[in-house]
Amino acid sequence: MSNQRHQVRTPMKCRIKISHPSFGELVAQTRDLSDSGVYVKHPDMTSLTVGAEVTGQVQDLPFPAPVLKMEVVRVDTEGAGLRFLDEV
Repeated sequence: MSNQRHQVRTPMKCRIKISHPSFGELVAQTRDLSDSGVYVKHPDMTSLTVGAEVTGQVQDLPFPAPVLKMEVVRVDTEGAGLRFLDEV
């Protein structure tokens, strides 16, 4: 399998709140981040399917972070890779 990533991934651990109708809200941990997306580790993330849309908000900042729309692009045994979607 070839590497299809176009952005450099930077290791980054922070808490993120993810929302999806199948599980409601959960607080997970990021593994890495790029300009185009983020990988989120949590057992419940493995139930998502590629193409599903979620919202996410970084936690523990001194101000409320924006809530972002994201699309699942990859799912594995630890979590899911999410692509940031353009704001509508």
